[in-house]
Amino acid sequence: MSGMLLWLNGPYGGGKTQTAYELRRRLPGAVVCDPEHVGFGLHRMTPKPLRGDFQDLAAWRQGVYEVLDLVLRRHDDGPVIVPMTLTHPAYFAEVVGRLRDAGHDVHHFALLAERGTVLRRLRERGLGRGLKRESFAVRKLDECLERLAAPEFARHLRTDRLTVPEVADRVAAAAGLRPLPDTDGPLRHRLRRIGVGLSHIRFD
Repeated sequence: MSGMLLWLNGPYGGGKTQTAYELRRRLPGAVVCDPEHVGFGLHRMTPKPLRGDFQDLAAWRQGVYEVLDLVLRRHDDGPVIVPMTLTHPAYFAEVVGRLRDAGHDVHHFALLAERGTVLRRLRERGLGRGLKRESFAVRKLDECLERLAAPEFARHLRTDRLTVPEVADRVAAAAGLRPLPDTDGPLRHRLRRIGVGLSHIRFD
């Protein structure tokens, strides 16, 4: 028996991680599996001068596939949620396509927004340094938005005028899931977003 996978794609700063943890909070039994951790591990074992985009490593793509295939086969308490920017068509087919070919119930969403909206979100998470801390994300932004607009990266979900809980509601509904009601007020919602952001700060 295979579980359900919700892959949240989108540009860096597009709200994938915030949406993933909102879904986990409101879908009983859901788990978040972040493929970046595989990439961080590969980077840490590679000398800095040799580090590039970890997605270019076949070990990353194979590792992500194997872990998600395992989790989907063994975890049946709720959906598996994956927040990960993946815009290279061949890499997308190698990971997401293979999971579909293996018989898993994969729902893919590209969380898209206008360039200005994404830049504003990146400034907000820049910890007072604005876009300086997010130089990689800014450098990749236009390429991400262009590639993800392609048909193979559907389903497309515009998030410019949606809150994180609203994005989560739409993702869940499209996958045929019914999340628990969102009972957070504005303050608690803001605190949750800050908490998720702080927990994903990297220092290496």
